[in-house]
Amino acid sequence: MASIAPPDVIRSAYAELVVTDLAAARWFYVDVLGLVVTAETDDALYLRAYEEYTHHSLVLRLGEAPALALLSYRVRGLQEVDAAEAYFRDLGVRVQRVPAGTTLGIGEAVRIEDPLGFPIEFFYDCTHVERLTQRYDLQPANALSRLDHFNVLTPDVPAAEAYYRKLGFGVSETIEDADNLYAAWLFRKQTVHDIALTNGDGPRLHHLAFAAHERGNILSTCDLLGALNKQGMIERGPGRHGVSNAFYLYVRDPDNHRIELYTTDYYTGDPDNPTVRWDVHDDRRRDFWGNPVVHSWYSEGTVVLDLDGKPRALGSAAASEEKVRVGADGFSVAEDLGEGKLGNQV
Repeated sequence: MASIAPPDVIRSAYAELVVTDLAAARWFYVDVLGLVVTAETDDALYLRAYEEYTHHSLVLRLGEAPALALLSYRVRGLQEVDAAEAYFRDLGVRVQRVPAGTTLGIGEAVRIEDPLGFPIEFFYDCTHVERLTQRYDLQPANALSRLDHFNVLTPDVPAAEAYYRKLGFGVSETIEDADNLYAAWLFRKQTVHDIALTNGDGPRLHHLAFAAHERGNILSTCDLLGALNKQGMIERGPGRHGVSNAFYLYVRDPDNHRIELYTTDYYTGDPDNPTVRWDVHDDRRRDFWGNPVVHSWYSEGTVVLDLDGKPRALGSAAASEEKVRVGADGFSVAEDLGEGKLGNQV
């Protein structure tokens, strides 16, 4: 019997976070980070960045405790929503078909609890809104252009990488040693990643990332937080990642959700794009300048809900990248994916 083909995923599309104070969340995401309000209800905010024409890339929904409620991917057409339902029913995970409007602005969709324990949605139809790319009269100095990726914590990165590869994702970069795969970056759009898999107790959300056009946009957020005497909301950076080459800043919102501001990664669209493999002993992997990573960045993450809105139990990670302590004398190499190589596990 032929295996069922996976849905044709285009990109990471939006996330839904549970927040405990909608006014405080609005201040952070709209007044500080500059996201645009597409719609607002008594219990939710629907936000987008300046280049986005789909209804939203972030939903903030009022609840009793901070959590991740949903990660959503857009697929190539309506038939791919059907393909998602068939693929995941065959895989044996929990599947829900949800009608249009279950989330404001989103058409009929399929939601699953994936093998990693995350609530995931696949959709195509959505409401289109004004793209504000050239509305420079509206854009602040720290303007964000689009949602870029999700980063999740999972106790078994090799299994998670294999799952996403079977979904048709490419592997752009890894962190590994002879015995362990600590992290992997996987993509569908032609950038470094739509999803990053980080070793840790999980399932938990590590962060959501929004892209900016220039480093200056990100530095403006630093200046703004300093001027507001909210510099304590900066967790890490600004800096330059070795993995992805991105210039980054990590901030924490009023509910402690982690948001990355991100720019200057690279194109991955060719079919033979090589996988860059970072040795875990290379201190440049997480910060190209060799700056240490704060403990909270490795240890803390957002609780994940199942499709019933209940917190998922955590599995424990067997290995810990944070515990690798060596000098910056490691190496990184780029190589093609091929049979028998770690990034080619299925």
